[in-house]
Amino acid sequence: MTLHPLPAFDDNYIWLLHEGARALVVDPGEPEVVLNWLVQHNVALDTILITHHHADHTGGVAALREATGARVIGPAFESMPEPLDRVSDGESVTALGLRFEVIDVPGHTAGHIAFFAPDAPGGPLLFCGDTLFSAGCGRLFEGTAAQMHESLTRLAALPGDTRVCCAHEYTLSNIKFAQAVEPDNAALADYAARCMALRAGNLPTLPSSIALERQINPFLRTDEASVAQAARTQNPALADDPVAVLATLREWKNGFR
Repeated sequence: MTLHPLPAFDDNYIWLLHEGARALVVDPGEPEVVLNWLVQHNVALDTILITHHHADHTGGVAALREATGARVIGPAFESMPEPLDRVSDGESVTALGLRFEVIDVPGHTAGHIAFFAPDAPGGPLLFCGDTLFSAGCGRLFEGTAAQMHESLTRLAALPGDTRVCCAHEYTLSNIKFAQAVEPDNAALADYAARCMALRAGNLPTLPSSIALERQINPFLRTDEASVAQAARTQNPALADDPVAVLATLREWKNGFR
């Protein structure tokens, strides 16, 4: 079983998981990149997984379903291209012989879900859409800071060797912000060097891992004194509360250049 991040648009990844003559894809915003890969490798598309309703994640679903007959699985409580099987927290689905646990992760959107495969060959797999990014998290378009904090806390509790397959190549810009928050974080400095080398070679920085994100991602480190102190440089009256820290970090990141 092999995992491929297919570049789409300017900075999206459509994740493709391939075994034998079958594949599944996650959040196919545009169909052509997927169809070209399937033809090139003589593989049939079995399943489409969707994490949330934004067009850069769903725009290719109808065309792929029509061209391949693939089954579509997506969030229960968001507007989706019908028909599809709708799932929510605590349910599980099987594709390519793998069991995927569904985790509700609201914050970026109100009904965002993630798919977690604990028994995937090569280690656990997490398809988290735009909730968790490497060294960052998604903007709060529809949800609250409290929801995002709870969602990220749930993801951070997954096994450390979980491969984090987020949907955008935002890593370098996220690292720049994370270093503004924690300039003395040695693990972050090492990671920055690795990621800059990867991008210089036009290679993806992803997947990351849960263990790494616990070390370098400020949005998973809101209970660390160094992160809270950095947030207070933006809001000196900040309450000693991880949700308030996350909210301040997210507002800071929104305007960070």
